[in-house]
Amino acid sequence: MPPRLELRGIVKRFPGVLANDGIDLAVAPGEIHALLGENGAGKSTLVKIVYGVLQPDAGEILIDGRPVAMRSPHDARRLGIAMVFQHFTLFEAMTVLENVALALEDEIPFPELERRLLEVGARYGLELAPRREVHGLSVGERQRLEVVRCLLQEPRLLIMDEPTSVLTPQEAEALFRTLARIAAAGTSILYISHRLQEVVELCDRATILRGGRVVATVEPRRERVETLARLMVGEEVREPVRAPQRLAGRAPVLEVEGLSLPADHPFGVALREISFTLHRGEILGIAGVAGNGQRELVEALSGERLAPRPESIRIHARPIGHLDVAGRRRLGLCALPEERLGHAAVGELTLAENALLSAWPRLALTRLGWIRPRAVAAFAGEIVRRFDVRTPGLEVAAASLSGGNLQKFVVGREILQHPEVLVVAQPTWGIDAAAAAAVHRDLVALAEAGTAVLLVSQDLDELFMLADRIAVLHAGRLFPPMRTRDVDLGRIGLMMAGIDREAESV
Repeated sequence: MPPRLELRGIVKRFPGVLANDGIDLAVAPGEIHALLGENGAGKSTLVKIVYGVLQPDAGEILIDGRPVAMRSPHDARRLGIAMVFQHFTLFEAMTVLENVALALEDEIPFPELERRLLEVGARYGLELAPRREVHGLSVGERQRLEVVRCLLQEPRLLIMDEPTSVLTPQEAEALFRTLARIAAAGTSILYISHRLQEVVELCDRATILRGGRVVATVEPRRERVETLARLMVGEEVREPVRAPQRLAGRAPVLEVEGLSLPADHPFGVALREISFTLHRGEILGIAGVAGNGQRELVEALSGERLAPRPESIRIHARPIGHLDVAGRRRLGLCALPEERLGHAAVGELTLAENALLSAWPRLALTRLGWIRPRAVAAFAGEIVRRFDVRTPGLEVAAASLSGGNLQKFVVGREILQHPEVLVVAQPTWGIDAAAAAAVHRDLVALAEAGTAVLLVSQDLDELFMLADRIAVLHAGRLFPPMRTRDVDLGRIGLMMAGIDREAESV
């Protein structure tokens, strides 16, 4: 049989960048095929070409052996191609059924659509209540909805972009079983992920891109994770080794006691009686499924939202819950939110301007209200040098950098302020193995220099590698922190779902 999808010599150029350089790729019927590569390798561009969002400058696309022209996502869907995007594309105020109806090309009466939704859900283990509103669904249920919407289109090729980034380990395992069933029924799956262990477990073959070119096609089950990482980046990826820290006798730096905050919008999460202590040189990991209060916690600690009681947040025993962002930064609390563009950095501003944005309260980048351009440029240049940020200069817009390079820049910007406390959220979300390893090394070095680090992450491998203790945030409540060496992945996963069987058995 011919490949379900075949790409021949795909070329795509942007001003100053050759994103795809003669790419050949073939996905067989019923195959789960991984597409791997570091940030800027050309994966996103290639997938957008397959889905009709972009058109290639050269090359040919074949579906089931027939050349096709993919001028739009409408054309792609007509040819049996569906895509599950990394970030959910759902209307929260609408029902499951209404969200499904909006995604389909043809208008189907609701009773018939509801019957088909239930039938597909039962067949693939993706059961959903059609009349439930999306804002009441868990993250795992929302991922199911995204997949069901695609399956109702009866696709021959399903593209999945980082589908497990917001799932608990148990939900990810359930998704893997579903994908195996879908593939067994004949649907091909093109699977994009930075989590190489799941690629090894799930995928039949993997095509690896580097610098816009195909460098290898391998069978992941026959390879080690380290081999895949080396093929992606062209060198060994060196993760830090962090020995368990003795916290007894260390003075607390950040203390949070009974912190409660109401939800700030109809679909937000209220924080309820959050309490923990963070010590000098400690990395405390906060685990949890997205949407359980992580954003609200980071905003409350950073000063974006003020606490009802000043004493509920303290640095070196000094109440700071009433201070704004600049006031807390002056006292040594720096924070890095999860959203790189639009929150951690302003895309339209230059790198130098973005360096100034968060560092001015702590570093001498202004004098008598006037910006010191040379000091700003020197600080931005130090970030670029120390953290190996690949950029043509300091005057380029932040949005022009790849995701990995922008992440290294904003992480470096906070670290070089030498904070007493660093609150960092999802520091390696969506970046490649080499960039993630660099960020990990920087966080470990910062902790070893004495900074107290609060690491909010959905990547449990990251937390188990770096954190001295782990606490789980669920529905705005924080389980008590536990020493990392005393817990396993299974228990953390249950707590992420709101269950602590050990506590229940006491």
